[in-house]
Amino acid sequence: MSRSEEKARADIYARITDRIVADLEKGVRPWMQPWRSGTGNGSVRRPLRHNGLPYSGMNVLLLWSEASARGFTLPTWMTFKQAIELGGAVRKGETGSLVVFASRFKKSETDAAGDTIDREIPFLKSYTVFNAEQIDGLPDRYSVSPESVHDPIERIDDADRFFAHTGAVIRHRGDRAYYSPATDHIQMPPLATFRDGASYVATLSHEATHWTAARHRANRDLSRYGKDRSERAHEELIAELGCCFLCADLGIAPELEPRPDHASYLASWLEVLSNDKRFIFAAAAHAQRAVAYLHGLQPHAGLIAEAA
Repeated sequence: MSRSEEKARADIYARITDRIVADLEKGVRPWMQPWRSGTGNGSVRRPLRHNGLPYSGMNVLLLWSEASARGFTLPTWMTFKQAIELGGAVRKGETGSLVVFASRFKKSETDAAGDTIDREIPFLKSYTVFNAEQIDGLPDRYSVSPESVHDPIERIDDADRFFAHTGAVIRHRGDRAYYSPATDHIQMPPLATFRDGASYVATLSHEATHWTAARHRANRDLSRYGKDRSERAHEELIAELGCCFLCADLGIAPELEPRPDHASYLASWLEVLSNDKRFIFAAAAHAQRAVAYLHGLQPHAGLIAEAA
């Protein structure tokens, strides 16, 4: 890879991270914005590709943020070429939005013993997509925002079944929500103490993301969670993003106000993001893997890809 390609890749990390840092400095969690400025009908979903498949990982955050900032209510995004192939045309003067593609390539190197080894090197590419609202002439199915399935009560029932199928041990008592690695159980306050069913599901989604960290699940090391502030901030960001991804999949709007025990992580996130431009990308990837693991435990597991 040339030096110019390395610099361009680094610039992608920096550009995206700097934008998230700017939002956090204003007290805004950009991954929560869609529920502040959506259509007002309580609909929650992931952004969709032109073929109807959902985006995942970092691209969910990028497109949620773009939709919120620019007032888009349609969920579908596509490239200039894809729009043409569908019979549409991006309107003159419209500007696109950045999404990224993460992959790996193999590079042969010679080690100290003179042997040739293949090393996998991750790389990141960016490309531009446009929201369906920026494109004329698309088939009618792209001009209608699909309705969220079920009424609120039915959504909560579906969420209850979802968590039951994970097999996680969930205990209800006290006034704190947490995951205990020592006993491998999720502790939740009683349902009656929550503002509503959606708040309960959002909190449980957060703790279920922590639950996936066990070695025989998504395998994230929590051994330094209680000792290292940056490690704790990283895991809490993974859980917060996992909560947002999972709530979108379940059709539940997550709680808008941060829980008191998690609001304190804002300063830690700002500190780490300022020092590590890849921090948010790693957290989003871990959150995606956690949610994909939870979906994989369902009797009729859907396609929730790990790649962005």
